Amino acid sequence: MNITQIVILIAAGIVVWGIFTYNRLISLRNRVKEAFSDIDVQLKRRYNLIPNLLEAVKGYAAHEKGVFVQVTEARANALSAEQSGNVKNIAGAENMLSGALKSLFAVAENYPQLQASQNFLELQRELRDAEDKIQASRRFFNTNVMALNTMIQSFPVVVVAKTLGFKQEEFFEIENQGQREVPKVSF
Repeated sequence: MNITQIVILIAAGIVVWGIFTYNRLISLRNRVKEAFSDIDVQLKRRYNLIPNLLEAVKGYAAHEKGVFVQVTEARANALSAEQSGNVKNIAGAENMLSGALKSLFAVAENYPQLQASQNFLELQRELRDAEDKIQASRRFFNTNVMALNTMIQSFPVVVVAKTLGFKQEEFFEIENQGQREVPKVSF
């Protein structure tokens, strides 16, 4: 083998590696988009359940208007943040909505008739199911973001990624530090 053939083989190897790397980056970026879409679907499901839940509770707890306003505003803010497409804004708005829903359920605990209402119980079960699916979707999204970001930061892929304009994605994180604390349980 002469030097020209060796150079051609090395160049061909680099081109094949570059193509493989580019395709892998595209695949990871598309997985991140798909994972975010999964979160979006679950959030829309939750948004659709909230008005029904509010109506079920309003009949029993009409004087708890502040909680209803808080939940309604948090839902509107979350819908607005979703339009931005910014992961950080969406995560913050979703954390506020989760807190407002916790307040609503705390109010609902004071009304035994409401707790016995089949309609309320079904809505509460569906909302809990939606929350579980949102959490699973967030974990799936963050796993894909981690895989993409790790690949983008790894050498020698970092050279190809920067050249082709691939950027790191943001994780879907909790911004409210109080939600990270371990709850205190006392008997």
